[in-house]
Amino acid sequence: MTPPQSTTALPRQGAPPSGEERPPLPLDTAPQRLAAELLERAGIRINGDRPWDLRLHDPQALDRAIAEGNLGLGESYMAGAWDCDRLDLFFDRLLRAHVDREVQPARLAWLSLQARLVNRQNRSRAWEVGRAHYDLGNDFYQAMLDPWMAYSCGYWKDADNLAAAQEAKLELICRKLGLQPGMRVLDIGCGWGSFMGYAAKHHGIEAIGVTISKQQATYATDRFRDLPLEFRLQDYRELEPSNLGGKVDRIVSVGMFEHVGGRNHREYMQVARRCLADDGLFLLHTIGKLQRSAVTDRFTDKHIFPNGELPTIGQVGEASAGLFVVEDLHNFGADYDPTLMAWNSNFEAAWPRFAERLGETFRRKWRYYLLSCAGAFRARNIQLWQWVLSPEGVDGGYRRIS
Repeated sequence: MTPPQSTTALPRQGAPPSGEERPPLPLDTAPQRLAAELLERAGIRINGDRPWDLRLHDPQALDRAIAEGNLGLGESYMAGAWDCDRLDLFFDRLLRAHVDREVQPARLAWLSLQARLVNRQNRSRAWEVGRAHYDLGNDFYQAMLDPWMAYSCGYWKDADNLAAAQEAKLELICRKLGLQPGMRVLDIGCGWGSFMGYAAKHHGIEAIGVTISKQQATYATDRFRDLPLEFRLQDYRELEPSNLGGKVDRIVSVGMFEHVGGRNHREYMQVARRCLADDGLFLLHTIGKLQRSAVTDRFTDKHIFPNGELPTIGQVGEASAGLFVVEDLHNFGADYDPTLMAWNSNFEAAWPRFAERLGETFRRKWRYYLLSCAGAFRARNIQLWQWVLSPEGVDGGYRRIS
């Protein structure tokens, strides 16, 4: 079944009264004219009347977009310098036309060099994303996510709503891991406990989960107190069989590898290998990028996920080489599009509850984050992979589950 796409336009902030045409703004600088040319190449008009067209309130937003790429574009949107009824369609068109490849600010070179020279995901920095992103408030995420509180891509193959898609994803993971009652499972990056709670309730497992978010650990511990689950506020590098009660039967990691960083990929895999029984299975669920040369998006790094870094297929393969056999690789990145659209719909519906606490600038930032990502997945610019790995190779071969 093809998941439904949202057709609800976002509020037209800063739009002229109905029937009144907006006078064209002069594009006085070379960057502004270049931006207009690149947008036109993507089929996007400045002050056009289609849902994906850009309504420009301040031409300097175009200067910032050319000078700073997505950071300038996003911060200008946060400041109200431009609007668009359907940001998801705007970014789908922008990325399908590869306009992003035409804008390469000099500062991106510095960010790339920094990523090579500095471990931006070391033990002290690893906690920053917990404080900045995941600790925004459990009530906030409860309003945006599904009942299981799964903050990762749903599986929409046979689903027509967010709750069903997330349950289908959790069940898919359980089936891929071949969970049986009594198995011991380690969840690296357990979030609010969605997988652990589902697997314990429906498949009779016991589990230990680690997170770098205090609010996640508190929420999950309280919610699943009657199940054989333990939630720890702990860096993954501290995991050892000795503090897990021995090696575990299965490992799962959903939406965590994006925070590990290329300099730490190998160590991450080594941690998983030393904690997993020789006949065990490891499922890694991660967003991924297409080209290794692509650097971290500066808007996302500054405003959404500090120190994040998407891996490539090659990086995951290299990090696991000699430690694991790749049994299966499943790409369902297109399913992130309806997931993000559903999150945005929930976010907008719940916004009146959070407006005073978070403010309008946050609202525009969060909308930009969710809908730009939806457009990127729709354009197939970024991917979602599930890897099934085994330490020694499954005897007789692994049979794909879908």
